[in-house]
Amino acid sequence: MDWLSSTWQGLFTMADDLEQQPQGWLSSWLPAWRPTSMSQLKNVEARILQCLQNKFLARYVSLPNQNKIWTVTVSPELRDRTPLVMVHGFGGGVGLWILNMDSLSARRTLHTFDLLGFGRSSRPTFPRDPEGAEDEFVTSIETWRETMGIPTMILLGHSLGGFLATSYSIKYPDRVKHLILVDPWGFPLRPTDPSEIRAPPTWVKALASVLGRSNPLAVLRVAGPWGPGLVQRFRPDFKRKFADFFEDDTISEYIYHCNAQNPSGETAFKTMMESFGWARRPMLERIHLIRKDVPITMIYGSNTWIDTSTGKKVKLQRPDSYVRDMEIEGASHHVYADQPHIFNAMVEEICNSVD
Repeated sequence: MDWLSSTWQGLFTMADDLEQQPQGWLSSWLPAWRPTSMSQLKNVEARILQCLQNKFLARYVSLPNQNKIWTVTVSPELRDRTPLVMVHGFGGGVGLWILNMDSLSARRTLHTFDLLGFGRSSRPTFPRDPEGAEDEFVTSIETWRETMGIPTMILLGHSLGGFLATSYSIKYPDRVKHLILVDPWGFPLRPTDPSEIRAPPTWVKALASVLGRSNPLAVLRVAGPWGPGLVQRFRPDFKRKFADFFEDDTISEYIYHCNAQNPSGETAFKTMMESFGWARRPMLERIHLIRKDVPITMIYGSNTWIDTSTGKKVKLQRPDSYVRDMEIEGASHHVYADQPHIFNAMVEEICNSVD
């Protein structure tokens, strides 16, 4: 397997070199080499959103700094209850919530958006330090909330979205009625003993072994016309997760087009991580800073590669606060897609406890 590892390492290095050189004929030729565009992302997302049964509104929300946040609001007419705001994880976008949006917007308004630097949102240059990159994400969420005119919300975040939702709740506790963390990334401190590290899935180990200084998904961009096939080959599970809605490669195409664009948010994520599974600024060191009266529910998949003991550690750090951790059998990291009916019922129960 050494030749395979060397090949992947070469691809990552080449991709990183190209992404670090914005000038020159080679970098100007590279976009044509990639079979992607924002228009193609828009079209495949439209195929996903047409599955929605409830009324929805999709539009750009312009921030004062000229950045734009792509936003989908479902059931905007239901204004009597606290809205649910869902924040996707690394490499994701609004389309990946398609198995959840109708169910969770049956009795209240649901908002979801592409994080700054991901999906169809603006892709600015982030600060190059971990704290600065994190703050850029959090500030964009707060500015988006202000622009949307949302006084308070039930805030749900998956993976990287859970990390950022927690950081947001530390800074803006008045805005959060309940914090729901779904398989959140970036909480535990990296163990000094390798035997204490929970083994990640094979595709994560493959990425980590050759990552080096490259962006995590750089190979998708340098692979050119073979990029879409790489998504299908390395993550065939996504097609299975969404099989009730799509028999074709719609979801794989969506993931590819989300991540074959300028890697703005991806570069920020790399800045914030120590290695693929660990944050440079672990959230467990700061979770106690969330105001005591903000309730937290943590939802994990029973087969996830994320450290599920984090929930118990959060309880220990917040002895005078409401903290509940839950586990969904038969689910991996993408809990919301692995067991959508159980997940939706859990989240609806939490939302109903708010109002």
